[in-house]
Parts: sequence; C-alpha cells; structure tokens
Amino acid sequence: MTPEQYVQEKAAASGSSFYYAFLFLPKPRRAAITAFYAFCREVDDVVDEMVDHGVAATKLAWWAAEVAKAFGGNPSHPVMKALLPHCAIYGIEERHLQAVIDGCQMDLSQTRYLDYPNLQQYCHLVAGVVGEVAAKIFGQSDPKTTEYAHKLGQAFQLTNIIRDVGEDARRGRIYLPMSELQQFDVKAHELLKYTPATALPDFDARFQALMAFQAHRAHGLYDEAFTLLPKADRHTQKPGIMMASIYRTLLREIDLEKFAVLNQRISLTPLRKLWLAWKVQALGKV
Repeated sequence: MTPEQYVQEKAAASGSSFYYAFLFLPKPRRAAITAFYAFCREVDDVVDEMVDHGVAATKLAWWAAEVAKAFGGNPSHPVMKALLPHCAIYGIEERHLQAVIDGCQMDLSQTRYLDYPNLQQYCHLVAGVVGEVAAKIFGQSDPKTTEYAHKLGQAFQLTNIIRDVGEDARRGRIYLPMSELQQFDVKAHELLKYTPATALPDFDARFQALMAFQAHRAHGLYDEAFTLLPKADRHTQKPGIMMASIYRTLLREIDLEKFAVLNQRISLTPLRKLWLAWKVQALGKV
C-alpha cells in the first residue's frame, strides 16, 4: 500500500463530514487535505482509543518526534510521507502539526475545563489550527481568511462537543465548562453516571437549557465566521462552507431531538451529507 492509498483509506474510513467536502476539490488540493486529515485522525485516535495513559503519552511523543523528523527530511510513517510533499506548496509548517499534537496531549492531562476561555485554548489547538491549515490548502489569498478559519474551526469543535457529551462522559471527560454546568445546576456526576432510569425528574429540563446555551454559542460562531470571510476567498473556501452546512444541519438535528446526546449519537446519513455538500458546490446554498 502506498502512502497515498493509506491516507485515502484513513480518511474514507472515518465517515467524517469533512470527507464529503474534500470530494469537490481539484486532485492536488484533495490529496493535500486528505493527507492532513489522516494525520489529524492518527493523533486523535491515540486519545480516543486510549486504554493505558502511559502508552498514549508515549505514542503522542513518538508523533511529535516523527513530525520533527519529517520536516528534517526523514519521514517514516506513511501519513507523513504522503503529507510532506504538500507542506511547502500550501504553507503547512511544523508548528501547525505540533499544535494539533499539543491539543491531543491536553486530553491526556485534562478531563475538565473550568470556564469557556479555558476550553477555547483547547479548541484553538485541535480545531482552530486545523481550520487554518485547511484554508491554506483550499486556496487562501487574503490573510484575513485565517481569522475566519479559526472561528469556523471552533464552531465545528463545539458542535462535536455537543454531539459527543454522552460518549465523552463514558470516557470520564466533560468538555462543557464547569462554570456553565453550575450556571444551569447540572452536576458533573449526573453526566458521568447518566441513565434514564436514575436521572432526577427535573434533569432533562436543566440539561436541555445547558445544551441550548451551548448550541446558541456554536451558531453564533458560525455567523461570526461567515462575517469574517473576505469576499476574495469566498469561492476558494467553498469546502469549509460545505462542512459548515453539514455541521450546522447536524446541530439543528440535535436541537430537534431535544439534545438527547447522553445515550445516543445523533448523526446525518452519508447521502444527506453528500447532498448538503453538493448544494453548496452547485447552488451556493448553505
């Protein structure tokens, strides 16, 4: 298997909404974003599949060293072999990849976030920097597009956090800021040990109010991002707009399901994701 085949399989197997936006890119840019996305999946999987904390830390340290070696001209992993040829072309720097690894390392050392500014730093590393790199690959021409990309990346990450509250809680993690749990009188143990049978009678109302607050913030970030996108880059940044259409539709679906995210994973079908991406590509509609 070639490095290019490896990253293609890694990206396709994830089933991510991002993959559907990549399909509409010209081949060179599609190859670059696929390789970059495969890198992000590799390091994120270290944390998501973690059984032993020490092993996960060792794997992330290996990835940090591999990135340094790759930018020194000596990649060994197929992902880095596939990604490295695109780095100079699209302005991808070692610091971008190391920032993503730093964000994943935060998952090993931190399972709670005191307040929203604290969470924002995590979102910056695992999503804002990813948005910055993606914008470069898509064809950024205006420096101001970087701010748009960071804002949109944070919107995506907050959407993921909302979708995955139950899944994360089962791993012992709570990304919702503790100060906001207190604001809506939701206890951490109610998330960590949630079952419909044992939840207090008023839990659903408190939890839904908390989640509606989170969704409102995420929608605000999408709106801010689109306001920040320079006119000169609106065409080249279509893949990001496709992803926004998919993610925002998911966010609306979660809202319609009354934020029933603690015991199920709400998702869109592959066909619906493809349809939403095509609408942006062909009709310019979000």
